[in-house]
Amino acid sequence: MPSEPDRPREARLLEIVFPDHTNHLGTLFGGQALAWMDKVAFIVASRYARRTVVTARSERVDFRIPIRQGQMVEAIARIAGTGRSSMQVDVELVGEDLLTGERSLCTCGQFTMIALDAAGKPVPVPTL
Repeated sequence: MPSEPDRPREARLLEIVFPDHTNHLGTLFGGQALAWMDKVAFIVASRYARRTVVTARSERVDFRIPIRQGQMVEAIARIAGTGRSSMQVDVELVGEDLLTGERSLCTCGQFTMIALDAAGKPVPVPTL
């Protein structure tokens, strides 16, 4: 199944880090970061495959710089590769100070998403 030009390969989400997203240090909980990363990976994979998708694996998540309460977070997901029914998705979280505009790559990781049919069985996805 060849790739089609109208299949989006990138998705972005914007979030604000509110107090209920943070730990006792006032920085984003790792679990919240992973949830946002998984969400944007799901969106890009769903749009690319035009199928129901599920997360098969997350790996190599690197927490480089803390994301602080009050910062905006841009979650960016890109389809990096495809298998028969899988899509490898690279995800970055970029923190932004809304007052200064300063941006930093804070967290990055890789997710494997699987396309499913109506019966929940893996189905082929378009090649990149």
